[in-house]
Amino acid sequence: MGLNVYLSGEIHTDWRDRIIDGAQGLDVTFSGPVTDHAASDDCGVTILGGEQSKYWHDHKGAMLNAIRTRKGIGDADVVVVRFGDKYKQWNAAFDAGLATGLGKSLVVLQPEEHDHALKEVDAAALAVARTPEQVVDILRYVLTGTLPG
Repeated sequence: MGLNVYLSGEIHTDWRDRIIDGAQGLDVTFSGPVTDHAASDDCGVTILGGEQSKYWHDHKGAMLNAIRTRKGIGDADVVVVRFGDKYKQWNAAFDAGLATGLGKSLVVLQPEEHDHALKEVDAAALAVARTPEQVVDILRYVLTGTLPG
């Protein structure tokens, strides 16, 4: 049994790399959003043409990124959504809701100080992890039945 895992959420830390590196040897395929912030922001106007208004500039990019996000979450067995410390990730909350609506297994990765703000998101998750390594342990357990350590 293999797993398709979509990694959603903040793009400013190495959490994705830590999960991917830790899952070496497991039958896991990872996907996620474009994490090059400039490319993600500018994809719409680069592909479809410039916009005078920042709103329409962002809207074009959001629509193209939504194609990738819907495909990735739709194909996923497990969706991991990371809420980081520095920025509010409204898009991550949306992805968690989309994953839940599609009946995907949701794992939330967040610091403890976000527990109150994310209580509804956490209630929809099957696990709330604090570290990327805990996410790897979850994936290993799901795939092999093996506990850490």
